[in-house]
Amino acid sequence: MTAKRTFAVVGAGIIGAATARELSRRFPDAEVVVLEKELRVAQHQTGHNSGVVHAGLYYEPGGLKARLCRRGVGLIRALCAEKELPYIECGKLVVALDDAEERRLEDIFDRAVANGVPGARMIGAEEIREIEPHATGIAALHSPSTAIVDYAAITAALIDDVVADGGRIRFGCEVHRLEDRSDGVVLHTSLGEVRADQVVVCAGAQSDRIARRSGGARDPEVVPFFGQYFLLEPAYRDVLSGLVYPVPDPMYPFLGVHLTRRFDGETTVGPNAFLSLSREGYRGLGLDLRDLGEALGSGAFWRFAAHNAPSAVREARTVLSKRFFLREAQKYVPALEGAQATRLTRGIRAQAMDASGRLVDDFAIAHDGRVTHVRNAPSPGATSSMAIAEHIVDAVSARHGLAG
Repeated sequence: MTAKRTFAVVGAGIIGAATARELSRRFPDAEVVVLEKELRVAQHQTGHNSGVVHAGLYYEPGGLKARLCRRGVGLIRALCAEKELPYIECGKLVVALDDAEERRLEDIFDRAVANGVPGARMIGAEEIREIEPHATGIAALHSPSTAIVDYAAITAALIDDVVADGGRIRFGCEVHRLEDRSDGVVLHTSLGEVRADQVVVCAGAQSDRIARRSGGARDPEVVPFFGQYFLLEPAYRDVLSGLVYPVPDPMYPFLGVHLTRRFDGETTVGPNAFLSLSREGYRGLGLDLRDLGEALGSGAFWRFAAHNAPSAVREARTVLSKRFFLREAQKYVPALEGAQATRLTRGIRAQAMDASGRLVDDFAIAHDGRVTHVRNAPSPGATSSMAIAEHIVDAVSARHGLAG
């Protein structure tokens, strides 16, 4: 009797969960096991983000981000409908405050059109007020199909499907390294050895470490950036009906402070982006000496910092002062003057960086023998998760001649 083919997926964030589900659906006779070091799913990046389903405005046409984001939107929407999970198309405005920002916004609009973002259009000040009466700006890009969801609930639903299909999830099982042998892959874990025919590593902030310990390339390396969110007091929860974003600063790789409605009806302000003192510390100081030492000891990080010092100073002010943080948001929604806000647990972005200090912008997926490493999957990683899973399984199937 021929032994069942075994797939192991490392990590039960949304990309790991989506990949395990895709494997279980594509190969119904195979065994699929998910190894997760925490005791629940979605405990890291997936459970600490803004919940936005991105429509595909910003991404280089033809790149993985653009293609997989647009595909991922449809898959996430369909899953939410099937599982009766919230999927709220609240829409989004990317608002320009001056002529220079408006010119940059025109370039983003061109990308949105090239990426096939439905309903994307440029609007003026009067129409901004029609869509969001409390918002202000000289022009905006309106994306009516941008939505909000509960990514943790989606991840749980994906894992439920894996288990219903006969797969397993092992919680409290931390993977240290992988050994690709002639007869399969051995995963060295905190609970002993696990064997599999193929492995997909979706380890987020730990992805570079697992790859290096398994014989993979040093680069790209992960440098963690934290994003602080604030919850507006109840009197301001209805100040917006959708999302309001700034025009991205071309001198800084993150989107800047924006306002986001959540699926539960609350409104948040954030995030900023600043070097995190740890890869997984979401509360308090969040200091991990190993993580911080590794980041500060990275030549790539210092090369990045040298090119982004002015923006880093601005971001530092938002870290140190809640008042300054909220003033940044008031530029777009003046009605927030005097508003109070509560600090939420932060998010941490596992941002891959190459040796030159350049942030890896697109998704980075490396295939090494029987092992596939997801080396970079920042925003819109959650939006694209189910499409990333399709992409990975297609590649694994082609490389190893697997018939589903």
